Amino acid sequence: MSSISFRCLMPLAAAALAAGCATVPGEPDPRDPFESVNRSVYKMNMAVDEHVFEPVATAYRDIVPPPVRSCVHNMFANMRDIWSAANSFLQARMPEGINTTGRVLMNSTLGVFGCFDRASEVGVARVQNDFGTTLGVWGFGQGPYLVLPFLGPSTVRDGVGMIADFQGNVIGYHDNVRLRNTLRGISLVDQRAQLIGAVDMVNKLALDPYSFVRDAYLQRREQRVRGFYADPDLPDYSLPDYDDPEAPDYDDPALPDYDDPEAPDYDDPAEAASSADSQASARSADEVPLPMLAR
Repeated sequence: MSSISFRCLMPLAAAALAAGCATVPGEPDPRDPFESVNRSVYKMNMAVDEHVFEPVATAYRDIVPPPVRSCVHNMFANMRDIWSAANSFLQARMPEGINTTGRVLMNSTLGVFGCFDRASEVGVARVQNDFGTTLGVWGFGQGPYLVLPFLGPSTVRDGVGMIADFQGNVIGYHDNVRLRNTLRGISLVDQRAQLIGAVDMVNKLALDPYSFVRDAYLQRREQRVRGFYADPDLPDYSLPDYDDPEAPDYDDPALPDYDDPEAPDYDDPAEAASSADSQASARSADEVPLPMLAR
């Protein structure tokens, strides 16, 4: 976002904070020591979103054909995958880094510069990553929960990580300032358009949308930091060993031979057919007809 936009938006943030802190319902959450201020910023963000970002995103969704929107979304996602791959390698999660690098190469070539997500079509899943997650993997604590003006939920760690994420976005390396800012604007509109249904659902169903967004964000960030590594505090759900050490070894030649000399030789077609006919006759004799079910 350009410095002109920040100068225009910052007075709104100052006015929202000057209006006073919001009332904190229920018991305070230790992860959110600045909840009253965060709620005020959250309220301001939702007001700006309702009057600015949501109408623009809705118009974009309604006017632009779905194939074009899909292509735009895939291209921006493909560019973000480059930074995700770099962070996976920084976290020493080599399989994720190789997976994401392969996604970028496949979508950039077979997917026509990322317009088509060919990697997902063949089962190569997207692994989203950023520098805030990298700091968490390196051992930095998340710090207090924050709601940033116009940027939404964050933490102290993720806020610091956003600085590196901004520098790592390949859009910022375009020399043409007008093109660079246009791409950033389209990317923001695309991301907001993807969330239209989710935001509406949270606002309608959640008893306290602020708490819902906070808890979901913190849980998601913690899962990203932990990645695919197992939690040592979780119980062991593996099945027990059912091998009985006292059970006999049936391959032991010293065991008696339990072969029945009167059993038919199933390798002989004649004896096998005769045995099958006898068993079928026995079953027929034992069968009792069931009464007809009511129709």
